[in-house]
Parts: sequence; C-alpha cells; structure tokens
Amino acid sequence: MSSTAQSRRTGPAARHHLDHAATSPLRPEAREAMVAALGAGNPNAQYAEGRAARKILEEARESIAADLGAEPVEVVFVSGGTEADNLGVRGLYLAGAARAGAPGTVVSTPVEHDAVRKAVAHLAEHHGARVLEAPVDAGGRVAVGELGLLCDAHAGPHHVWTCQWANNETGAIQPIGEFIAAAGEHDAPVHVDAVQAVGHVPVDFRGSGAATLAASAHKFGGPRGIGALLVRRATSLTALNAGGGQERGLRSGTPDVAAAAGMAAALRAATAAMDEERRAVATLRDRLLAGLRDIDGVVLHTSEPALPGHLHVSVTGAEGDSLIMLLDAAGISAATGSACAAGVNRASHVLEAMGVDVAVSRGALRLTLGWNSTGADVDAVLSVLGDTVARARAAGMA
Repeated sequence: MSSTAQSRRTGPAARHHLDHAATSPLRPEAREAMVAALGAGNPNAQYAEGRAARKILEEARESIAADLGAEPVEVVFVSGGTEADNLGVRGLYLAGAARAGAPGTVVSTPVEHDAVRKAVAHLAEHHGARVLEAPVDAGGRVAVGELGLLCDAHAGPHHVWTCQWANNETGAIQPIGEFIAAAGEHDAPVHVDAVQAVGHVPVDFRGSGAATLAASAHKFGGPRGIGALLVRRATSLTALNAGGGQERGLRSGTPDVAAAAGMAAALRAATAAMDEERRAVATLRDRLLAGLRDIDGVVLHTSEPALPGHLHVSVTGAEGDSLIMLLDAAGISAATGSACAAGVNRASHVLEAMGVDVAVSRGALRLTLGWNSTGADVDAVLSVLGDTVARARAAGMA
C-alpha cells in the first residue's frame, strides 16, 4: 500500500481499522480538495463568488461522471447512500405509478441493505406496492433464472426492480447484468445500490443498463455526508422533497461544494489505484482468512465472486457482540455486519436468506480491508484472534 498507509500508525495507542465496509478513512487527496474548497461561496448565487463555487461543483460532477461511465448531467448530488437509495427506489416507483395511474410491483432481493429494504417497505405500506423478493442461492446471489416464474405468477405493471451490486455484509457480487436484463423483459427500470462497489470494482453506468445507481463517498475514502445518485437522462423520477429545484429538480437544497470536491478527488484516486489496491487488499484478506481457518468452529460466509476486502465469518459458540467488543479493547475496529436495535443483536437477514442457522449467524464477524490497510492490521488481528475467540466462547451466548 502507499507510504501514507504504511507510516500512519505509531505509538502504543495505534488502532487498526478493519471496518472499511462501514466507512473508509479519508484519503489525503480528498482532504486536500476539501480544504481548498472550504471557503467556496453559494453555488446558486449569480455573483462572482457563486460562479467560482459553481465551477468547483461542476468540475466535481464531471470528474465523477467520467469515473463511473456517466454523463455529468446524470450525476445528482445527495447526502449519501441512504438518500440515494430512497430517491432511486421510491422515485422510480412513484413515477411509474403516476404514469400507470395505479400501484404496481416492486422486485427486490432479501439481502438488500436496510436503506433499500425500508424504502421498499414504505412503498408497500403507503403506496400499495406489491413486493416480490427474488430467490437467492447459498452464496446470497440472485437466482436470476428463477425470476421468470416468480414474476409471471404476478401480473400487472412493474414500476421498479432493485438489486445491490455487492453485498455490504459478505461482499458477494451480484449478477447485476443478468438481473437488469430480466427486468427489461417486464419493461421495469432498475435501481442499483452500488454503494459497496463504487471505488472498489469497475462500475460503468452507461453500459450497465440501470436507470439509477447509488454511490456514497465515505465508502471509498471520501467525506461522510455526501453521495450521488446517477440518473439516466431519459429516466422519469419523482422527487421526494420540495425546494429550489437544484440537481435537475430531483434534490433541492444548497449543495456542499467542499464535500463534492472531496468525493470527486477520492473517487479519482480510488479509480486510478483500483487494480493495485485490489491486489494488495486481496492478499491481506487471504492472510487473514488463513489465520481464521486455523480456529475450530469458524464458518465462512464470503464466497467468490466477492469484493476483495470483505471477509465475513461466524464463530460458533460465541456472540458477535462479544467478539467485536474484545477486538475493540485490543485496538481493532470490526463489526458483526448484522442489525442492532436497542442494544440487542439481531440475526442477520442476509445470512438468514442464505440459509444460515440462527445460532451460527449470531456469531457473525465482519472484517473488511481497504485503501490504507497494511500487514500490521492483519498481524494485529491474528495476534489476538485465538484468545479473543476463547474469551468470547467462555462468555457464552446471551
């Protein structure tokens, strides 16, 4: 990895970040671009300061479009992945319902991120949507071949199909091209949640056939609080908030110029270094996996094709919460990957859809690497892993 990554940790308080799937540390290129743009004016203003800010914003838009195979006008800045997913899924459905004058079908999958799952549930509860969930295989990937029979059994207009490009828990890469082709047989526009994929694997919006595609800056080393929804030129999308009509009238509000500049700089750096980073991260992941396989009772949930930095396992006989708290005490940031509400760990809906037993999924541990991960991070985990697992098992299941 880079010299910045190699030298950034010194002293006894050094931490090791293995939760890149949740948020990846800010790249220096992004920080530099943001600092340079922090004094920018309101890009909606007509005077000189506004025009200068608008120039920064549009250059960021052009850069992101170039890196994702889109036209600049197709890049709509939003607050992050959750807003992008909601605007994509709900916006496409509402536009379709308005055209048809009636509710219709949403086709989704049981392994989506909560941003999509809850957007779909909202449509069912408040807009009369009929929801069909595509079957997935044991690796958590859509069984596209079974979609035909599922959809043929439910007649009526299909207002939106939605599928993630890569899973946030296991890193599984979906057959997104096949999914979009299947949607085309029902004249359905497709929203793609590419939040985990952008910056880590090549994404070509123009070539994908998707109607909308979500990205979030902090997943690839950009700032938190900004993302983008790519919206194909000819796509009809209903805005979810009213206001001044910025961002093609789809996302009103004064844009964050500095954050947009940071997002563009991070994506450009991630795109330029993608091949090198993927090789380096995959090598680190494989070392980590080899160490995990030396421990009895570890169940692997990540299978190829997958994102290079994801490693999702279960440690039988241990609670995932115990594992991540013990790792935290050892200076290691990790996650279970499953949902947590009111302090109570819930079994992962992703693992449930994959057919994993609840008792096994409760021991889930997600370790994810990224642009500034080093061998020291892996060494830190491996040095405490055996003891961590033993202590977590001794604590028992809640």
